[in-house]
Amino acid sequence: MATVHGVTLRSQRYGGESHRMMLDAIDRERWSIERWTEWRAGRLKYVLNRAATRVPYYRAYWAERRRSGDDRSWEVLDNWPLLEKSALREHPRQFVADDCRIRTLVPEHTSGTTGTPLTLWRSRQTIQALYAMSEVRDRRWSGVSVDEPWAMLGGQVVASVHQQRPPFWVWNRALKQLYMSSYHLQPSLIPDYLDALRQYRISYLLGYTSSLFALAYEVLRRGRSDLQMKVAITNAEPVTEHQRTIIGRAFQCPVRETYGMAEMALFASECEHGQLHMWPEVGLLEVVQDGIPVAPGTAGEFVVTGLLNADMPLVRYRVGDRGIQGAAGAPCACGRTLPRLDSIEGRIDDVLYTLDGRRIGRLDPVFKADIPVREAQVIQESLQRIRVLFVPAADFTTRDGRAIVERLTERMGPVDVVLESVAAIPRTARGKFQAVVCRLPADARHGAEMAASR
Repeated sequence: MATVHGVTLRSQRYGGESHRMMLDAIDRERWSIERWTEWRAGRLKYVLNRAATRVPYYRAYWAERRRSGDDRSWEVLDNWPLLEKSALREHPRQFVADDCRIRTLVPEHTSGTTGTPLTLWRSRQTIQALYAMSEVRDRRWSGVSVDEPWAMLGGQVVASVHQQRPPFWVWNRALKQLYMSSYHLQPSLIPDYLDALRQYRISYLLGYTSSLFALAYEVLRRGRSDLQMKVAITNAEPVTEHQRTIIGRAFQCPVRETYGMAEMALFASECEHGQLHMWPEVGLLEVVQDGIPVAPGTAGEFVVTGLLNADMPLVRYRVGDRGIQGAAGAPCACGRTLPRLDSIEGRIDDVLYTLDGRRIGRLDPVFKADIPVREAQVIQESLQRIRVLFVPAADFTTRDGRAIVERLTERMGPVDVVLESVAAIPRTARGKFQAVVCRLPADARHGAEMAASR
C-alpha cells in the first residue's frame, strides 16, 4: 500500500519537465542580484494583481477598501494587510483563484504544529517545480538523489502508537523510501530502527531534527559504527549545534538544515559552507516586529508572500515562525546568489517573556553538550515560573540540575525554575518536538511588552 501511494506521489512530484526544471533551478542559483530583483518584482506584480482580481477573499477586501474611499494601489505590497492563519483555516476555498477548476488541483491537508486542520491546493506543475528545486537544493547540494535508498522520519502514522514490536516503518519502493515513525523513538526500541537502516542499505536520512538526534544518541551510546550515511538532512525543527554535532558523529556525515512549509511560501536549504539559502522563486520574506519591518540581522516574525503557487496565492501571510534574515547581497563562499536566512528561532508563540519585558527565543545553550540529557522542553507557566521537562541520561546528577537552573535564571532573570524528569517529551499532533512552550495568557504577554516599552 505504501508503494502504491508512492507511485501516486512520484507521478505528482516528477514529470516530463522535471529535468529541465532542475537545470533551470541550477542556472538561477548564480543569477546576479540585479537579475533576481527584476525577476521577483515582475513575479510579485503578477501575483498581487491575480490575487486582487481573481481570488475571492482578496477581491472582497479590495472592493470594501474602494467603497470606503481608500484608493491605495494593490500593486504595492505594503498596502496589503497581514493575513492570519485563522482566516485561511476558516475559508480555504476563498483563497483559490476563481479561474481554476479546483477538481484538477492537488489538495494538501496539514495540521501544522497546532493540530488545527488546514487545506491547501496547488497544481501538478507547481508541485513539480517545487520538487525540482528540492531535488537540486536539498539533495544534489549534498551529493544524493531521490533515486537511491533513503529513510524519512516524519509525522505520518505508519504503526499504532500502542505497538511495541517492530516494524515501526514501511518501505515505499516507488520512492526508494523507508518511512519511519517518529512516535516510537523510545530508547528500548531504537535498536530496531538502526537495524532497519542497515537492512535496507539506507544511503541518507531526512527527518525531524529531534527524531534524527534520538537515533544518533543511541548510535553513540551503543558504540555502533556500521551506519555511515552520505548526509543527514533535518527539517520541521531548528537544529542546535549540539544536535548537529551528535548527528554528524553518529552517522559519520555532514548535517544539513532545511526550512519549508506546506503553504509553499518560504523554503531554504543549507549549502556546503553552512549557510541557509532561501529559494527566491517560492516566496518573498519580510521580517517584522509588531507588524513593523526590521533590518537584516534583527530577529523578528516571518511574514511571507507566495510567488510559486499563483493558484492559491498567500499575501503577507503570518506563518508563525521567527528568525533572522541575512543582509541582501552578502556573498557566500559557495558562490550562489540566493538570499540567506541567518537563523531560524522557532515558533512565535514559543517565545518566552521576562518580568522586564524581554523576549527570549532559543534556549539551546542552556542544554549544551556538558549537560547529560537526551532532550528537554522549557515551559513558561507564568512570568514568575518556568517548568523544565527533561529526559536524563544515565550519568545525570543533581549538579547538572543546578546548572540548568542557573543558566535559565541567567537568561530569564528572577524566576522559579521547576525541574521534572520524564521518560519522554510529548510531541505535537504531527509528531514534532517543541523545545520552548509559552503558556502565558495574552494579557500577561501584553503586560510584559508594556513593561519593556516603559
